[in-house]
Amino acid sequence: MNFKKVGHGGTLDPFADGVLLVLIGRGATKQMDELLKMGKTYRAVLKLGEKTDTADTEGDIIFKSDIPSIDIEILHKISKEFIGEYLQTPPQYSAKKVNGKPAYKYARQGIKVELKAKKVNIYELTIDKINNNQLEFVVTCSSGTYVRVLGEEIAEKLGTVGHLIKLTRESIGEYTLENAANLDAIPEALDEEKKFLQAEVAVN
Repeated sequence: MNFKKVGHGGTLDPFADGVLLVLIGRGATKQMDELLKMGKTYRAVLKLGEKTDTADTEGDIIFKSDIPSIDIEILHKISKEFIGEYLQTPPQYSAKKVNGKPAYKYARQGIKVELKAKKVNIYELTIDKINNNQLEFVVTCSSGTYVRVLGEEIAEKLGTVGHLIKLTRESIGEYTLENAANLDAIPEALDEEKKFLQAEVAVN
């Protein structure tokens, strides 16, 4: 018995890790639209003082800036300012389609394209200081939010620049990292699912 429908619920950036919903079978893939609407929680580490062209470790440093003094009160104030809906512009290095082609393909050719700002929603945001040039933040946000861009925006509010050096998706809706299976376990899971379906067919 072969599965003809396989999909996933939301891409991860190349440098990121964490929860990725793998949808197997027609019944699962039909739920794609609903799954993509669910809120997501991320844990990120933001390095201050350096801006890259990709907003993460995959790109080249294009600008450096001094880092101001940062205390907990400032971080608490900034986190509150992001709560709610606002317009966010996708990064040039993104899978956002422009004339049917992902924006990152234009960016790799040195072509800058116009990307329309999209309304996103930040439900929860906490920011903590790791050391003088690194912050860790945890955000629960709507689908379509670019956490790399959020990192740059946090740095901008602090009066500097920054890029993400770590990003982990901890949950998509009720699906959490603690309950996730390693990708290596998928073949075994598929075998079990096939056996179950074959047994159901035999009974009926």
